[in-house]
Amino acid sequence: MTRSSCFSLRGRPGRVVADVSDISRFLSVFQEPHAELIQAARQLLSDERAPLRQKLLADLLGTVSENIAAETRAEDAPWFEGLESRFRNKSGYLRYSCESRIRSYLREQGGDPADRRPSAGQAVEGTGARGALGVTSGASLVVTEAREEYLRVVGAMCQKLQAARYNSSYFDRGAKAGRRLCTPEGWFSCQGPFDVDDCASRHSINPYSNRESRVLFSTWNLDHVIEKKRTVVPTLAAAIHDAEGREVDWKYFYRLLFTSENLKLVHIACHKKTTHKLLCDPSRIYRAPAVPRRKRRARQRP
Repeated sequence: MTRSSCFSLRGRPGRVVADVSDISRFLSVFQEPHAELIQAARQLLSDERAPLRQKLLADLLGTVSENIAAETRAEDAPWFEGLESRFRNKSGYLRYSCESRIRSYLREQGGDPADRRPSAGQAVEGTGARGALGVTSGASLVVTEAREEYLRVVGAMCQKLQAARYNSSYFDRGAKAGRRLCTPEGWFSCQGPFDVDDCASRHSINPYSNRESRVLFSTWNLDHVIEKKRTVVPTLAAAIHDAEGREVDWKYFYRLLFTSENLKLVHIACHKKTTHKLLCDPSRIYRAPAVPRRKRRARQRP
């Protein structure tokens, strides 16, 4: 195999290479990975949009340049290329990345909420990036009388999120097993589209391995199974408006919005943009009323 044939990935779009073992065979022609090969593959990856060729190029670069065990900037300076100097270790940056995603669910807004105030319970469907409906902007879905209660509920969610550090441990390989979505080495597996139990393509990635995998991981999504903007936020707003003395179970909505109970980590190819058509559980929207305890009768002395 000549070096020129090694760069035919883009020129042969009909060829599908899905097995990582193909990468090993591909690289076996080199005693040492050639610097020009790595540079060319990096350039191709930066321009590539086809998921399968993205995977092939990422696996290639991962094979020749991965440094999974390294954690600090001193141990793997290339991994931190393009990041602010305040990030000293890989886990810290990936925690920040996860926190930023979770925070965005609170602050996403589609312009000025005052410009769109549908009646309570009416689902809002945005258009494009500016149509995204965040939890905070959901206050525009309730009438003035209920808005204070809505903001109180959102405030409670914010406090719980802050206490949980915005669930940033999901991306931290050093976190406890029940708090992370990866292996102790940093491998993440795609959890498949919202309407299936698993990923048929077995997508996986280790953003701790090298800079290219870190960048590619940013294209993976935390997808709401029950949709945030179409279902969860409007249902929360309607529940507060229609409470009539009942107590909304805001912790149920918190779990739907911000936790892995309703979030699936998915590869871009498994992120379906269609309407999910799933509803919140009506039996969990309000807290069950407390049952008063019966007073025990006093025993009569004989």
